Amino acid sequence: MAEAKGVAKHIVLVKFKEEVSAEEIEQLIKGYANLVNLIPPMKSFRWGIDAGIENLTQGYTHAFESTFETTQGIAEYVAHPAHIEFSNQLAPALHQVLTINYQSNTVHL
Repeated sequence: MAEAKGVAKHIVLVKFKEEVSAEEIEQLIKGYANLVNLIPPMKSFRWGIDAGIENLTQGYTHAFESTFETTQGIAEYVAHPAHIEFSNQLAPALHQVLTINYQSNTVHL
């Protein structure tokens, strides 16, 4: 079994505060998605709402996935002024947040 080195992923799981409206959430997601246009190391952005299949969410409702070529790209993204500004807008709307960064690997059998 050989492993091929993949891309770096930045995963953010969130639960918005109850008082945050659907429209506010939509605007925040648009702002998050726009970071891919402002921060060069950020190669793509995807998001989704929990599908409720396993009931193991621990309260998290939304998942956000950003792709980078390297974990160094994630570090540059985190320190970028556009990310900091967006994070300051997002943080007050959040009840819970969990972030994980990893270098993805693909297993070829």
